[in-house]
Amino acid sequence: MNPVVSKNQLTRSLKTNLAIRFIALSTIGMAFIFLINNYLIFWRGWPGLITLFSNKNWFGLEPVKKSLSDVEILLGWLQVTSYVGLLLVLVLYIVLTSNRALREDASCLTSLSAYIIRVAFWAVLFIGVVDSAISFLRVEGLLSDVVGSELEKSLAQSRFRGIYVHYPLILISLIFAYYIKGLSFIWLALLVVIAEFQIVIVRFIFSYEQAFLGDLVRFWYAALFLFASAYTLIEDAHVRVDVLYAGFNKTKKAWVNLVGSILLGVPLCWTILALGMWSKATVINSPLLAFEMTQSGFGLYVKYLMAGFLAVYALSMMIQFTSYFLSSAADLKGEPEL
Repeated sequence: MNPVVSKNQLTRSLKTNLAIRFIALSTIGMAFIFLINNYLIFWRGWPGLITLFSNKNWFGLEPVKKSLSDVEILLGWLQVTSYVGLLLVLVLYIVLTSNRALREDASCLTSLSAYIIRVAFWAVLFIGVVDSAISFLRVEGLLSDVVGSELEKSLAQSRFRGIYVHYPLILISLIFAYYIKGLSFIWLALLVVIAEFQIVIVRFIFSYEQAFLGDLVRFWYAALFLFASAYTLIEDAHVRVDVLYAGFNKTKKAWVNLVGSILLGVPLCWTILALGMWSKATVINSPLLAFEMTQSGFGLYVKYLMAGFLAVYALSMMIQFTSYFLSSAADLKGEPEL
């Protein structure tokens, strides 16, 4: 073998690995930075990149609403730095780990996606049960006996219930998801069936019907539909309706998965995030900011969380599509399985 050719091939292979890893990791990193900045802009009042660069102090343009203060300009530049800094950190990390296999990064991304889905599972389970209990006690006039009249009034407010009941349960879910990894969404499907079955029993046998019972079914079913999609993608269990793919060899399948993931899957997820979180009035941000609830005062106060399901769905699917991208590239390069 010609040592010069061999060295050139190794150099090209290394550069290709670095480029592939940068594309994959920067895609996920940018998604997280986007979500963080979305929180800072719409929940904490930071200016954001568009407002910053539309300010007349920079380009002589009229401001979108008003001139920014020095503090707001500083905060805006911190947001700019978060994007640039991420790219620089990724470049440094990728260079320092240049010998890392593509499958290792793919495995890490799959684990991250699985963790996010486990957190979502435990969160909807805990919130569904606790919120149903609160609503039941309110309907029956027993809540004040349990928590007192003042706390009863507070729990009737969606913002209070979201911040002091739902958010702590989500934090607890982060811990449960870390230690309990043998999750199957079969359990959530079972819970949906049980919730629907209890409606039938209490309605037709005991003539008891309340709004929170139906809300619980919709809450869990929405979670099952959106989160199980990403979970099924992780398990590679989606049904492929195709004419050609099944007859492809391993190389052609890898090309299909690579191109499909990066040109179809990831852009779709970015579209959901961008359109859903671009402003205060968008389909995801608006319910979250307002802690939106159903019209029934005695139903579950979880409608705003169901809007957030879309963001979780898009993020988890994007991570897994990126993992597919890395795995397919590894197949094309002939990397051994882990």
